[in-house]
Amino acid sequence: MSLPEFSLKGKVVLVSGAARGLGLTQAEALLEAGAIVYALDRLDEPSLDFAPIAARAEKELNTSLTYQKVDVRDVASLNMIVEEIGSKHGRMDGLIAAAGIQQETPALEYTAEDANRMFEVNITGVFMTAQAVAKQMIKFGHGGSIVLIASMSGTVANRGLICPAYNASKAGVIQLARNLASEWGEHKIRVNTISPGYIVTAMVEALFEQFPERKKEWPTQNMLGRLSAPREYRGAAVFLISEASSFMTGSDLRIDGGHSSW
Repeated sequence: MSLPEFSLKGKVVLVSGAARGLGLTQAEALLEAGAIVYALDRLDEPSLDFAPIAARAEKELNTSLTYQKVDVRDVASLNMIVEEIGSKHGRMDGLIAAAGIQQETPALEYTAEDANRMFEVNITGVFMTAQAVAKQMIKFGHGGSIVLIASMSGTVANRGLICPAYNASKAGVIQLARNLASEWGEHKIRVNTISPGYIVTAMVEALFEQFPERKKEWPTQNMLGRLSAPREYRGAAVFLISEASSFMTGSDLRIDGGHSSW
């Protein structure tokens, strides 16, 4: 391999929220870099895209992609599953915490129940997933890399997108990562965030049907004049989990086409 620091061969990496979308796309990139990947999600079954990727992992990449159903709010089950994975392989090397929910509601109409659900999944769920993985990393003593999926919405308020609780939760994820990095650095555990811009996923395509003006307006709000695709975050996932980013921790990798730099 011409760039061995990007290799994840033999490393065990978990990706929460990987039944579909960005999480699954990043999981595939980790597989291609050699990692053994476990996808955690609350869906009964992953998307139809999952099975071909799992088959390719086994037949072409000499590794594996395994699905585990778990809701990140179920902390007892989450810890049990993560511990079982660690015990099976005798190691725990990485995590991408991509599980999250979204709700577009004006602040004056938001209920406490809805806000608490948003924070429970997007902040507490991310925190508990990172904690479960960090416990295994510390147990095995080899350190590791944890990546939390934040958003440019954790830094800026999106014009025309009314998501006060979501944006606050993503700001919380960025600050959470800094604090986890400061506590866990002594255990050789690095913690960083990725802050994506607008990504065209199936969910966003459905949103465009409801709000067609956004399909025209959103690309004009960044410096590249277009929206991103999930595949454009593959390299960031491998970079942050691998030794290529060995001196990077407590940082936010913002990939938003310059949206936040105007």
